[in-house]
Amino acid sequence: MPDIQLVLRSTRVVTPDGTRPATIVVAGGTIDSVLPYDAHVPSSARLEDVGDHVVLPGLVDTHVHVNDPGRTEWEGFWTATRAAAAGGITTIVDMPLNSLPPTTTVENLRVKQEVARTKAHVDVGFWGGALPDNVKDLRPLHDAGVFGFKCFLSPSGVDEFPALDQQQLANSLGEITDFGGLLIVHAEDPHHLTAAPQRDGRKYADFLASRPRDAENTAIGNLIAQARRLGARVHVLHLSSSDALPLIAAAKREGVRVTVESCPHFLTLTAEEVPDGATEFKC
Repeated sequence: MPDIQLVLRSTRVVTPDGTRPATIVVAGGTIDSVLPYDAHVPSSARLEDVGDHVVLPGLVDTHVHVNDPGRTEWEGFWTATRAAAAGGITTIVDMPLNSLPPTTTVENLRVKQEVARTKAHVDVGFWGGALPDNVKDLRPLHDAGVFGFKCFLSPSGVDEFPALDQQQLANSLGEITDFGGLLIVHAEDPHHLTAAPQRDGRKYADFLASRPRDAENTAIGNLIAQARRLGARVHVLHLSSSDALPLIAAAKREGVRVTVESCPHFLTLTAEEVPDGATEFKC
């Protein structure tokens, strides 16, 4: 066994077999073993007994917009990774926008990595971006270590990260499938969004009406069709329409390689209880 540096002890340690009292041995900078609660602790090791506080593995947040560099005032690696560590998150994967430059070429990826290197308090990974004009950059980005590629099917909100139409989606998806990559998708159909009522003001109901679930349902249906045709791996981001769940489940049973994520606030907040003008409920 390497030299033991640190021993953590708690009556509530989360393990693959459930929560139980345990002693965690750290050696060489990594967890070496999880031992019974009353295991012997060498005198040379530092013992931290945290009582009944829960000790659990670090979480991985795969959907973080750090925005650094370029829009660091929105959020930067220094603040984002400190907040992650405070919340028990030990790895974040940074989205390819809203930073300047976006992570859409290897050169831009290197810029992001250099900025993060001096500011990060947790491990950081990166998503690449799929744009209408960067199909040639996707494989080099994959080879450089991005975890996959994000695209929008409707306007992203920033000019430097335009959305893909259906043909552009097919082009990017075909290239990504060739090297076994993953495309993660902000799936909203732009035609449904354009047709939705757009009202200014403070009413949450008006904001909700501007993002109809039909936009999400249609985009996901089109994405599944493309993935089925190409044999591609796709992942639907921040699902808010429960209508799409049967469609996704059926596609998975059929063998289409599609996965989906939602958000804690979608699962815990109720639209009817969101006060007007309370913008903090949007994210």
